[in-house]
Amino acid sequence: MSREQTPAERIRCSTVTTFRKKLWRPFIHAIKTYHLIQPGDRIAVCISGGKDSMLMAVLFKELQPHSEIPFEVVNLCMDPGYAQQNRAAIVSNAELLDLPLTFYENRIFDVTATTPKNPCYLCARMRRGSLYEHAQKLGCNKIALGHHFNDVTETIMMSMFYAGQIQSMPPRLDSKNFPGMQLIRPLYEIHEEDIIEWQQTHGLRFLQCACRLTEAAAVQGNEHVSKRKEIKTLLHALELQNPDVQKNIFNSLHNLDLDTMVGWRSANETHTFLERFNTEVND
Repeated sequence: MSREQTPAERIRCSTVTTFRKKLWRPFIHAIKTYHLIQPGDRIAVCISGGKDSMLMAVLFKELQPHSEIPFEVVNLCMDPGYAQQNRAAIVSNAELLDLPLTFYENRIFDVTATTPKNPCYLCARMRRGSLYEHAQKLGCNKIALGHHFNDVTETIMMSMFYAGQIQSMPPRLDSKNFPGMQLIRPLYEIHEEDIIEWQQTHGLRFLQCACRLTEAAAVQGNEHVSKRKEIKTLLHALELQNPDVQKNIFNSLHNLDLDTMVGWRSANETHTFLERFNTEVND
C-alpha cells in the first residue's frame, strides 16, 4: 500500500508532471545550456518570499537527489526589515513546502525607505551585496536568484528607455566584489505567467514586494508604480499586436550582431565601430 503524499510532495511532484513542459524542462535546459551548476557547488538559493524564489527552491529540492552533478543547497533568506506578518508568511510557506530556511537580518529597508531617488535600484544592489557576503560566510560559492524570462526582457527595455544603454541580465556572472563567488539565474527561461499558474493551481499565497514604499502606498490607497511595472504594462500592450514580442527580445540576446553596433563596453573597456576603420587605415 503506497503512502499518501504530503502537500509539499504533491506540489513538488507537479513541477515534473503537470508543469513539466512549463517549469521543469526550461529549468533543466537553462542549467545545462548556461552551465549553471558544477560538481561540488554549494549554492545559496536566495529566498525573498515571493513566488519566483519559492518556486526556485522547490525545483532545486526536486533536482538535488536526482542530479548527476553533486551539489549542495542552502535556502538563504534575508530579512531586510519585513513587517512581522510578512516574515511570518515566509516561514509559513517554507514549512508548507518543506523548505528549511537559513534566516538572517539586515535592516536595508531603514536605508531605502528614506532614499528619494531610485530606492528600488538601491534596495536591489544592497540586498545582493548582503546575500553575497552572507552566502560566502556559509561556505557557498554561488547565489541563485529567482529572475525569470520576463525579468530579462523587461530589464533590456528598462536599460534602453531609462539608462540610454543596452544592458541585459545574464544567466551567470562572476561577482566583482566577492572573489570566487558567482550569481546564477536558474529560472532564466521560465515565463512568469507559468509561475503564476503553478501558484494558483496549488492555492499558494506568496509575498508581493513587501518593502515599506509599497506598504505605505497601499495604506494610502495608491499603488507604487515602479519603472519595471511601467515596462511590464507596455510589453503586455505590444503583445496584443504581436504575441512574440518578448520572445523576440529574449532571442535577440543570443543573436547580437556586433558589426552593426556603434559602441560597446567589454571588460571595463569602451570600444567604437571606428576602430575597424582605424585598423584598415593603419594596415
